[in-house]
Amino acid sequence: MTDTGPLARAATEGDSSVTRTAVAGAEGFEPDEHVRFARYRRAFAEVAPEDAAGLAARVLTDPELSMASCAVCEYLDRRAAELLTEPGFPAWHRELADATTADPFAGRRLRDWALLRAITLDEPWEEEQLSEADTWLQARLAEESSARRVLDLLAERGRTRRTRNIAASRLRRRR
Repeated sequence: MTDTGPLARAATEGDSSVTRTAVAGAEGFEPDEHVRFARYRRAFAEVAPEDAAGLAARVLTDPELSMASCAVCEYLDRRAAELLTEPGFPAWHRELADATTADPFAGRRLRDWALLRAITLDEPWEEEQLSEADTWLQARLAEESSARRVLDLLAERGRTRRTRNIAASRLRRRR
């Protein structure tokens, strides 16, 4: 199967700048990580849904993993927010979970989005998942969730004092 994602298409269409960016060690590889990040962002903005997992896996081969991870997570955040309550989310999540195995941070972000979906759709989830969730998700849920179980847990065991205070305050207002 031939990769037809934005980076691969660029190679066949003559735009070698994006391809060079994504292929670590290639002749003409762009050494400036800021330039590579901008190109990755552009590639994710243009990627077809069916090519996103391949693009994420290729970007995560960049020698500067923290930069590559940021580019991938920016895409994950955008796309997960779009798909959050849509029926296509589980399939998208599975594809991206496979593609992000090389990056623990991106994998965790993806799991946090799956937890947000479960909470949003009132599907089963475990308290441990929320206790271990990243600060961004806990803060978002403390501010936005109306689920008493979520607010109780965050008021008691939220990662930051701010999250605990927001959740506790919202619980007091509900009574």
